[in-house]
Amino acid sequence: MADKNIRKLTQQLAEIEGLIPKKDLKNPLVSIVDAGWHLDHALKVFNAVSQWTENSNPNEYKRKFNFWRSILLPLGYIPRGKARAPKHVFPPEIIKSEDLKKQLQIGRIHIDKLTKLPENAFFNHFIFGMLSKKQTLRFLDMHTNHHLKIVSDILNTK
Repeated sequence: MADKNIRKLTQQLAEIEGLIPKKDLKNPLVSIVDAGWHLDHALKVFNAVSQWTENSNPNEYKRKFNFWRSILLPLGYIPRGKARAPKHVFPPEIIKSEDLKKQLQIGRIHIDKLTKLPENAFFNHFIFGMLSKKQTLRFLDMHTNHHLKIVSDILNTK
C-alpha cells in the first residue's frame, strides 16, 4: 500500500511540475488566488509534513480514534473552503517558478526518505491528530490532489 501511495505522490509532483508555466492564471469564480498559490501551498505542505514525519520518534506514536480522520481519509476527500492553512505553509505574495522547482526537488528527496521510514513514523495533524506513516502518505495524496483539482478548475473554467 505504501508503494502505491509513493507512486501516486511521485505522479502528483510531476503534475505540479507540468503546471508551473500556468502558475499565474487566475479564475475568481473558482478561487480568489491564482494557480501558483495552490501549487506553492501544496508543495509547502508536502515538504513540511514530510520533514515532520521524518523527524518523528516512532516510539511516541499512539493510535487514537479521530472522528474526522475516520470519515475523510477513507473518502480521500477534503472539502473546499472549510479549513484554514497554518501560516507557515502560506505562499509568499510573489510566487516564482524557480522557487516552485526548488520545492519540487526537495519534495522528491522527501519521497525517497519517506519510503525508508518505519510504519510508526507519524505526523501530528491539527485536525486529524496523529497519523501513522500510511495515513500520512494518504493525507499527502489527498491534500495535494485537493489543490491539483482546484488548479484544474482554474484552468478549465471559462
